Amino acid sequence: MSGRRPPEPNRGIAVNSPKSILLVVERSADVPALMSKVLVLARGFGASVELFLCDSEQAYVLAHTYDQRGISAARAASTAAALHYLGGLRELAAGAGIETAIDAQCESPLYESVVRKVLHSAPDMVIKAIAAEDARKHGTPDPNDWQLMRTCPSTLMLTGRRAWRTPPCFAAAVDVSEEETADVAGSVLAAAALLARGFGADLHVVYGERGSGAQSAARREQLRRLCEAADITPARTHILSGEPERTLPLFLTDQTFDVLVLGALAHRADGTTPVGTLTSTLLDALDCDFVLVKPPSYRSPIDTAAA
Repeated sequence: MSGRRPPEPNRGIAVNSPKSILLVVERSADVPALMSKVLVLARGFGASVELFLCDSEQAYVLAHTYDQRGISAARAASTAAALHYLGGLRELAAGAGIETAIDAQCESPLYESVVRKVLHSAPDMVIKAIAAEDARKHGTPDPNDWQLMRTCPSTLMLTGRRAWRTPPCFAAAVDVSEEETADVAGSVLAAAALLARGFGADLHVVYGERGSGAQSAARREQLRRLCEAADITPARTHILSGEPERTLPLFLTDQTFDVLVLGALAHRADGTTPVGTLTSTLLDALDCDFVLVKPPSYRSPIDTAAA
């Protein structure tokens, strides 16, 4: 891909309201339900939409084909078919008054192709369907989903099959237990507040407090200041006592929120940034959509990948 923009900090809605949305289209997903949510978001924020389809399965097959003759033609045919499919979806979006572009690739793995597309187009938000085991169950993230959580430089929404209420009901799960996560907590609250305001909806904040005493009081005060800055009232701030991996899924399941905003990554002493344990637990436990936010300083490890 030529003309790729240089790496830049996370441009997610933690800083700006989403004016450009990249939708990752997969034929295996419930595309009508996915498009419905994207169009609601685009109308609400006056955002443009780019539809992106990457035939990673065909790319994998072609890469492992013994006879490499005709590979270029096969890739071109796959891309042309994908663009034809996306053309129909673009007409649907255009009929709703949404400025829409399309792009397709035949590359593998999927998550790397998506990240390179993000680096090129610099959308404010990326939306992708969570991989689903079957139509009766909520989505279960597959390896590409997990890698996108870790490497996508823009704010990422992973969405399931369940339709949103009108307006959607939003929650933000924050962690103020460590000093190094303070910028993440602030980014999560800012992103969630922007989304909720865009829909004229209330925002609830959930925090799991493990300890007690002076440190606990200090953390609660930090949370109070963050919520005050985001205009979130104490009545919509929920502090749960106990291990967050246990208390948050139970609370959030009972509340049936439509969208949960949370930090995507944990921080290790060795400098690596894996998907956090609590994030993993919530994605496995809840039947809702997830907006995963990274701090403004985040750089994708695929920044220097060949495009």
